[in-house]
Amino acid sequence: MKERKQLGVLGIPKLHLHQRNYLLLIFIFIFMITFPVIQAFDYAEALAKSLLYFESQRSGRLPYDQRVSWRHNSGLTDGLEQGVDLVGGYYDAGDHVKFGFPLAFTLTMLSWSVIEYSEQISDLGEYKHALKAIKWGTDYLIKTHTSPNVLWAQVGDGDADHYCWQRSEDMTTSRRAYKIDEKNPGSDLAGETAAAMAAASIVFRKSNPHYSLLLLHHAMQVFEFGDRYRGKYDSSVPEAKNYYASVSGYKDELLWGALWLFKATGNEDYFNYVIKNADSFGGTGWAITEFSWDMKYAGVQIIASMLLMEAKTKEETVILKQYRSKAEHYLCACLNKTHKNNVDRTKGGLLYVRQWNNMQYVSAAAFLLTLYADYLQNSNQRLHCEKGLVGPQEMITFAKSQVDYILGSNPIGMSYLVGFGSKYPMKVHHRGSSVVSYRENDEFISCTQGYHNWYGREEPNPNVLMGALVGGPDNHDQFRDKRYDYMQSEACLYNAAPLVGIFAKLHHLNNFSVASQ
Repeated sequence: MKERKQLGVLGIPKLHLHQRNYLLLIFIFIFMITFPVIQAFDYAEALAKSLLYFESQRSGRLPYDQRVSWRHNSGLTDGLEQGVDLVGGYYDAGDHVKFGFPLAFTLTMLSWSVIEYSEQISDLGEYKHALKAIKWGTDYLIKTHTSPNVLWAQVGDGDADHYCWQRSEDMTTSRRAYKIDEKNPGSDLAGETAAAMAAASIVFRKSNPHYSLLLLHHAMQVFEFGDRYRGKYDSSVPEAKNYYASVSGYKDELLWGALWLFKATGNEDYFNYVIKNADSFGGTGWAITEFSWDMKYAGVQIIASMLLMEAKTKEETVILKQYRSKAEHYLCACLNKTHKNNVDRTKGGLLYVRQWNNMQYVSAAAFLLTLYADYLQNSNQRLHCEKGLVGPQEMITFAKSQVDYILGSNPIGMSYLVGFGSKYPMKVHHRGSSVVSYRENDEFISCTQGYHNWYGREEPNPNVLMGALVGGPDNHDQFRDKRYDYMQSEACLYNAAPLVGIFAKLHHLNNFSVASQ
């Protein structure tokens, strides 16, 4: 006679202890691979590392307090051929060209982060590092503005630079400089440079008032030059077109520059400029779903919409509300709250704009969402989307989800902030990071020697590009940690700049949440 098994709840046979433990382990394993683990990230550490990245990108004679020790002096003759001093500034990405257009945007965003979240950055002891990151760039921008109607746009030739794989300390490629002037205008470059200088002037107003006024003086001159002599900078500097073409034109940058000058000076002329040109420059016409070094409309619309209290006439109120309508379209599209034209997302929840360096759009969107959520919270308002009202908390939560994805809360558990967490890109597409440090071995590495000896190595880069935000995964949340895959593994200055403010904000929210429990 067979022994009858004892039945438990729902008629399931009772199991021995070791069997139950075994099944429990299986259940936990299935749960872990089915549902993403909620992780608590150290945003303070992420902030500190993101600021270190800018030191890795420094060009010129490095200061005594340089913390990234694998770098050394470079580009010390920049501008010499043209008879100007263009030493300093930042290398753009994994190469050694100094592109003025994306650099200026980087500095605008860094400054905006510090303006909005200075208190939170200070609480983490990173305020001085943030100011140094900005000033290293704005010192260079001042150098590029050699006379009222001359602005140097670029140092280095992209084609020649990409032919070589060298450390910046060994550069043998052309360091020719390119400029815009009255006969060769560049209103987009001028508008963005004016914005960067004006924003930075706000940052330094208290700590360095003389420097703040100097920046403001240059900003006003550069804006006047860009507005008077109109044209696209990549028509005047065709060498930039293959790398940083001005697809959106220059009108968004002129509105952008005027807004930042108004914020810096309070001069009504700049406010009136934004009102007067709202329609003809596309500020109230373009409904955009990306914000980037080229496409400034979303940033323009968000700042303009927060100036409604400045309106003195019915016409100004109407125009600023039109700006707000377009700002809300951008934010709602990011939140998937419009009936059409939402920004795509990967299955893992990441905003996905395009294949090449997608993370730049993610960090920029997260910043604008966070900033506007703060504005709505402080003014007791909500976001109006086609699919309903959205509160500030929902916006912050979504922005946080994008930042957490960057830091490792994603389907493959990869941190896309280099040096953060236990799993991050080890073969970043970056010349200096991928070649032995000049401080370890100062033997000259030739143009092609770097390709032969270092570019194709399977080993991780010898120098960690700490705090860099790489291009990120594809639309299926997959990432190839390969040096040759520059679309995914290259990092750029403007990727990281918006994160500085967000990291500080999220750390503050975490602390507030813990303290209130």
